[in-house]
Amino acid sequence: MVVVRLARGGVKKRPFYSMVVADSRNRRDGKFIERVGFYNPRATGGEESLRIQMDRLTYWQSKGAQLSDTVSRLVKQFGRQQKAAQPQE
Repeated sequence: MVVVRLARGGVKKRPFYSMVVADSRNRRDGKFIERVGFYNPRATGGEESLRIQMDRLTYWQSKGAQLSDTVSRLVKQFGRQQKAAQPQE
C-alpha cells in the first residue's frame, strides 16, 4: 500500500520532516517515491513552517494513497493557513 507520511531529518533536538509518498513496507526514513512537502516544527520568525504541493497530494490520493494521521492533521492546518492568507472580499 502507498502512504503519505513524514520522514524525519535534521539533527538531534532540531527535527525537520519531509512529507513523502512511500510504500508502507519501507522504513520511515528510507526509500520513497516522491517528496510532496515539508514540515518544520521549530520554525521561528519569518521562516516557513509548512509547505505542501496540494496538486501532487491530490494526485496520489486519487491513485489510492492513504494519509497518515499526522499528515492529515497537517493538511487541514495548511488549508486553514491558505484560507486565512487569501484577501477578504
